[in-house]
Amino acid sequence: MNIAFIGLGNMGLPMAQNLARAGHRVAGFDLSAAQMASLAEAGGKAAASAAAAVADAEIVITMLPASRHVEALYLGEDGILVHARQNTLLVDCSTIAPEAARKVAAAAAKRGFDMLDAPVSGGTGGAQAGTLTFMVGGASSDLERARPLLEKMGKNIFHAGPSGAGQTVKVCNNMLLGILMVGTSEALRLGIANGMDPTVLSEVMAKSSGRNWTLEVYNPCPGVMDNVPASRDYAGGFGVDLMLKDLGLAVENALAVGANVPFGGLARSLYDLHSKAGNGQLDFSSIFQLFAPKA
Repeated sequence: MNIAFIGLGNMGLPMAQNLARAGHRVAGFDLSAAQMASLAEAGGKAAASAAAAVADAEIVITMLPASRHVEALYLGEDGILVHARQNTLLVDCSTIAPEAARKVAAAAAKRGFDMLDAPVSGGTGGAQAGTLTFMVGGASSDLERARPLLEKMGKNIFHAGPSGAGQTVKVCNNMLLGILMVGTSEALRLGIANGMDPTVLSEVMAKSSGRNWTLEVYNPCPGVMDNVPASRDYAGGFGVDLMLKDLGLAVENALAVGANVPFGGLARSLYDLHSKAGNGQLDFSSIFQLFAPKA
């Protein structure tokens, strides 16, 4: 199958590489020549432009930083909706505002294109291993058309509902993740301040009513777990600024639909404070540092 993959960042590149290694013809485009070269090494092809990438594609997959990038790429005068051939399925895996996803899908439909919003969870490790979770919004028939490709990149594929539903699920999930990381960090800091061994405290809470993913899989306290960012000086993983962006999407969406998200808003403020202190590129579990005792 001919696939265009636009956006070869930390998530997009390994996703595109997995498709190429599965035997698909993948034409990729990114602003980074090095990223395109890495795709070519995996059997893909570096395209000269986004327009060139989509020219012969049966399916277009995009993985971009924010709503404005997705809207510009699809809706621009020289965008995907202008250059993609008819009957091409469009799949956006970016994490963007649900409203933006619906806007782009509606514009695509007017031009005769089917489109899915399919944001992912699982981080860079999941992208590399092909074990991502896809949260898909759009028609079920379009999902079935895309499913063979999604299965080469992910392990869990959920149909969330109509256009925008995938983004809604992703926004809710990441808001909860941010809140859990803040709460876990606070609890661990409280225990440490009382002289507790954070490894023992984590083991007990992970088997008690406070158990959650951040305790069991992604502990924010250095030295408690191997192979997590906290034990690598918070390098790699899911960045503070990315979590801040997702929490911002949650708060904006809540305002748009009249929902109340006080903990989401508080988590956003804390991550904003942490980012402004110069930690934006660290893993989001580094919020643990924000609660360190003052000297």
